[in-house]
Amino acid sequence: MFRIEPPLTRVLPAVLVAKTLSLKAIYSRSLKSAQDLGTNADLYSDDSGSGNTYHDLLLRDDIHAVIIALPIMVQPEFIEAALVAGKHVLSEKPVAADLKRAEKLIAFSKSDKVKGGATWGVAENFRFLDSFEYAAQEARKLGRVLHFKVKMFANVKHGGKYLETPWRKKPEYQGGFLLDGGVHFVAATRLLLGEDAKPTGLTAYTNLLQEHLPPVDTVNSIWLTKSGVSGTFSVSFGTQLSGSEYTIACEKGSVSVVGTKVIVRQGEENEGNVSVIDFKDRGEGNGVEPEVAAWAQSILDGKPNSLQSPEQAFADLEILEKMLRSGEGKGAPQTLQYQA
Repeated sequence: MFRIEPPLTRVLPAVLVAKTLSLKAIYSRSLKSAQDLGTNADLYSDDSGSGNTYHDLLLRDDIHAVIIALPIMVQPEFIEAALVAGKHVLSEKPVAADLKRAEKLIAFSKSDKVKGGATWGVAENFRFLDSFEYAAQEARKLGRVLHFKVKMFANVKHGGKYLETPWRKKPEYQGGFLLDGGVHFVAATRLLLGEDAKPTGLTAYTNLLQEHLPPVDTVNSIWLTKSGVSGTFSVSFGTQLSGSEYTIACEKGSVSVVGTKVIVRQGEENEGNVSVIDFKDRGEGNGVEPEVAAWAQSILDGKPNSLQSPEQAFADLEILEKMLRSGEGKGAPQTLQYQA
């Protein structure tokens, strides 16, 4: 389950339907892209002249929070500016381009430079998909995790609309699509594994299968968990294979998420009871609407949502970055330091 689409095409509708949010303004680096969204909100952009920049928007007293969905490399400065202005922030994943920058940004968010108790959450819609939440709950009922396998395969073709955005076509950040999209799958796997099977180490091999998807588009990895069991994690954006599957094998059965379906097996593979729920039939979307609604509610409650904590996003990023480092070292073992 993965579609490449600009964050605003998902976030803007979620904002418009959120009962606790009111859209006041939109900023984009170009006025045209802001106008193309077709809203009645006030528009700000870098090319609109004096008085209409992002920093001018942050001066408005009637704006209490911002959602930032910008290219990976430029997001940190916008996050910091909003926090300094006392605005609550929800920023698109990943938390930053790499662990070093993520650590710096998290430290900034906890410093006295932040005004008025402003909070910062990192968006990860997979943590708000009903299918994954249900699968995680069912896996907990089946006892200790014994094994797991994750695979997500896609073919991002040359000349595709979203690949042709300059920051994706020639990425200035590690991993290319593996970073931009891969953190979703890492987050989903961590959710399914739960507290008792947190990843603590890994080895990985990486490849570039398609020249238009630099620097690498494929990773095959083995993760070790704190309980001592291991499992596999395979992602490719440059293969002729397709589809996704997350399977967690436990003492009393297994749980699989295949597309929008959750398959729960109690007992042996070929002998136990099997239940299948297709969450598409239950109206599951992409998870962005409940994600945005949860963030808005956390602001009203005065308590950040733990599923959107920068620390959770940092743990996702660490696994992704360590897989890339292991791949560069031809399978060199990596230890995971951070446990969210």
